[in-house]
Amino acid sequence: MIAKTYSYGITGINAFLVQIQIDASPGLPITSIIGLPDSSIRESKERVRSAIRNSGYKYAKGRVTINLSPANIKKEGPSYDLAIAVGILSTTEQITTPDIDKYIFLGELSLDGKLQPVRGALSIALACDKKYKGIILPSHNAEEALLAQRLPVYPAQTLHDVIDIINNPHNYSPRLQESSKFSMQQDYDVDFQDVKGQYHVKRGLEIAASGMHNFLLVGPYGSGKSMLAKRFATIMPDMTRREILETTQIHSVAGLLKYGQPIITARPFRSPHHTTSSVAIVGGGSNPKPGEVTLGHNGILFLDELPEFKRDALESLRQPLEDHHVTIARANKTLRFPARFILACAMNPTPKGYHEKDAPSYQTQKYLSKLSGPILDRIDLHLDVPAVKSTELFKESVSEPSSAIKKRTTAAYTIQKERFKKTKVRANAYMRQKEIKQFCALDQNSKKLLKAAIEDLNLSARGYDKILKVARTIADLESQEKIAEHHIAEAIQYRSLDRILWG
Repeated sequence: MIAKTYSYGITGINAFLVQIQIDASPGLPITSIIGLPDSSIRESKERVRSAIRNSGYKYAKGRVTINLSPANIKKEGPSYDLAIAVGILSTTEQITTPDIDKYIFLGELSLDGKLQPVRGALSIALACDKKYKGIILPSHNAEEALLAQRLPVYPAQTLHDVIDIINNPHNYSPRLQESSKFSMQQDYDVDFQDVKGQYHVKRGLEIAASGMHNFLLVGPYGSGKSMLAKRFATIMPDMTRREILETTQIHSVAGLLKYGQPIITARPFRSPHHTTSSVAIVGGGSNPKPGEVTLGHNGILFLDELPEFKRDALESLRQPLEDHHVTIARANKTLRFPARFILACAMNPTPKGYHEKDAPSYQTQKYLSKLSGPILDRIDLHLDVPAVKSTELFKESVSEPSSAIKKRTTAAYTIQKERFKKTKVRANAYMRQKEIKQFCALDQNSKKLLKAAIEDLNLSARGYDKILKVARTIADLESQEKIAEHHIAEAIQYRSLDRILWG
């Protein structure tokens, strides 16, 4: 007798339908799994056998052949355990309904028959065809699957629960789309009011958060660069539902969702060590996995001690910073990972950690030469972070909290969403030439000022665009429809990296 059940596999961050065909026939008691399974799937026959017996059911006698179709795509992970177990029980007629092919089964089985959570539940729920009656999966993955709003969700804790749901569906009410509620509340244990002084830097970070601009902090050790960067997420506008789905999907596939927190509502903050390889930064491997640029999607990728990173790791950021995605090609497949993030960087001005009073030494020039022009050109704001004065440290007054700054960044971001609602652009930093021409028109005085700056700072065409985008954001913070001369002037000062480094 042949039984068929359905599950889903993951490739990249997307899901694909897998039909599990189980054939039980007379012969030696051997169970074999075919269809390009990985080692964790090949081991599932032992988990499934023990789970079935310890749940009070009988395992199929004779030869059992399990085929995972399509057979030309490699399958990974233990999430097929439940679908395999249900199919085996169907071949032995311990399941009384013929409707097992009308459900999607997802879950890893423990030896005692309990269901364990799996990766990628949201990706699978988003890919499910609405022709199915529902998706049966571990209780821990239920909230995550409900976000997709596609199929009724049947959470289960054990294999026995699953069989009861299939045999007696009238006794169970699925969790429907309306049941999925999540809070946008974001609790951070850091705040901008902890930062003493640095008003110029805070202004720059406010602009960066409003328009989703990349930024670089340059200053001596102990000036608060890392402290400022780690508080940057607290002033960013809240994620939209679409961004929450994208972010949760990526973290689910990567196995980074915390127990009791199945939904990501706070913007990600990724801070890899400077020894991180280029593959870990952009993703890859023999079976490609998301890298740091993808895990930071809709959030922040913070590179502390920027010149200490390997040059190839930094250069690998060029394409994702421009295209907002990473394409990884292998002999048998090509995968595309989203990578729309804010690049936040911090560095000392010299290897010693502080500005040199005299002309830069050979060691300093060598240190700075690790940063290529193309990478620096892709950073919108270059912010000088001076050492904090003692008068600021001993001030009794409390600095402006993150909540107050966030109100302004959210207001500016809302203006941008309204402006770009008929385009694919989400913020000023992502404007293309078409949007720049339409929304960044300048008067004559502004043009003269910008032309002089380009000649003085030797800016590239990309640098010219960056100034216009930052000026557009500054105007949005002031709720101004047109870019004025003082907006351009402020934007220009954030491109003066040479003067900051050599000052």
